[in-house]
Amino acid sequence: MFNVRFVPDSDFDQIFELNDIAFHERTEDDDREKVEWLLRRAHRIGAYDEGRLVGFLAAVPQEVSVPGGTLPCLGVTFVCVLPTHTRRGILAAMLDYMWAEVPAPLATLYASEAKIYGRHGFGVATHALHVDLDSDQPLKLRAEPADVPLRLVPAGEAVKVLTPLYEEARARRAGQFARDEEWWTRAVLSDVLPFDDDLTAPRVVVAGDSGYAVYRTKQENDSANTPGLVYVVELEAGSATVEAALWRYLASIGLTWRVGSLARPVDDLLPLLVADKDTVNVKKRWPALWLRLNDVPAALTGRTWAAPVDLVLDVTDERLPANHGRWHLSADDTGTACRRTDAPANLSFEVADLAAAYLGDTPVTTLVRAGLVVEHTPGAATHLDTALHTPLAPFAYDEF
Repeated sequence: MFNVRFVPDSDFDQIFELNDIAFHERTEDDDREKVEWLLRRAHRIGAYDEGRLVGFLAAVPQEVSVPGGTLPCLGVTFVCVLPTHTRRGILAAMLDYMWAEVPAPLATLYASEAKIYGRHGFGVATHALHVDLDSDQPLKLRAEPADVPLRLVPAGEAVKVLTPLYEEARARRAGQFARDEEWWTRAVLSDVLPFDDDLTAPRVVVAGDSGYAVYRTKQENDSANTPGLVYVVELEAGSATVEAALWRYLASIGLTWRVGSLARPVDDLLPLLVADKDTVNVKKRWPALWLRLNDVPAALTGRTWAAPVDLVLDVTDERLPANHGRWHLSADDTGTACRRTDAPANLSFEVADLAAAYLGDTPVTTLVRAGLVVEHTPGAATHLDTALHTPLAPFAYDEF
């Protein structure tokens, strides 16, 4: 048997021991402080068996942009269960505890094993592109880059300069997380980069007052036959011409021959901006942020809608009974309401599929075609897609 409770600071050693066993890692003492800051921000939930921590998850209080505003959410991370205690319902018990003890309208995570989280009501709410740009020749663009000054920002000024630019970008695109100074410093602008120690510390370039890029560089390695690299951590711009100016700058950095990013929005402008399509290689489109609607009416009334909507949604949620059942969703210029109803359903959803559509990533009509959503009223899926539409695809830079 096991019991679930909050994990005190005194059990940090057990958290790291469990994490190392579950993820086949070795966390040295010097590396602990690089992640302890995130654990100290989190609601730490653990499963104990005779005093030993056998399961753990961290729920980080966050605020995520949704169409028309922001909503509180929990960023779920550090999820691990001791190999001797798998398939005993420990993850389900910890999630149940989280939903009961630290309620929030939404929960988000990045999945190490995708097959796990669908059955707990999470759906893929954003996708991202892994993009490479050949920069061994001068970059030719179809759009004339904006004639704006570019300046490198010293590390000590970066948070102050970047925060308002990022907030403008966050208001334009759903899926982005609010950042305080600690998050900027430790998660975005930190020297730590777990997948490549050869990359430099972050550099920050700002284009006028409407765009920026955070990037790292790596010198050419002749013995390994790898070219010099510019790795783009994030890039935001208020217009296509400013975006073009930033990409031209990144592609012109000396002693590098490739510009790459592991995560760009699926509607990224770069493939359209380049004159030679062969210079851009979209290597992969991958499922990024997973979303869970912990409180269906709060989530649906917490965003704005692109068009009036008047539908009854039948939601199946085996984990959270308060969500289960039929909801009358109505939205117009006067506001949004979501109330219990006995009226016949227009659409039937699993809660995970409603999450996949919530930020505008996956069309409801596509879910109907796949047989995952049932359309009881012809045209209802198109009606909801029209209301769910957002000008930009949802996307998140921050991983946790």
